[in-house]
Amino acid sequence: MVLQTEYEFTLPKGYVDRDGNVSKRGTMRLATAADEILPLKDPRVQQNPAYHTVIALSRVVSKLEGISEVNTHVIENMWSSDVSYLQDLYQQINGDGARKISTKCPQCSGSVEVTINPGE
Repeated sequence: MVLQTEYEFTLPKGYVDRDGNVSKRGTMRLATAADEILPLKDPRVQQNPAYHTVIALSRVVSKLEGISEVNTHVIENMWSSDVSYLQDLYQQINGDGARKISTKCPQCSGSVEVTINPGE
């Protein structure tokens, strides 16, 4: 079995650059220990712990269509719904990979829990 280390995604709204171009498709790689630890040394994180998310995402979002380099500026200027989407994806692929959601059965309308595995 080959370990999947990169996951493609499509942002719900898309990053809009200064020229008005919209980028929605990208790739996120699995996080390393350094991706979690190194941002803690950054003064921006020490002043505002919530900034850890911005730095961590800028390290693991390896590609975004039409963008030469995904950096903190790109993540800072994303819509909050897109950042939330990336945070959820980060948790899914760096946890055990599975995510459970509650939904309704299309046949009986009963409540069911479904497990989603990214990449499958």
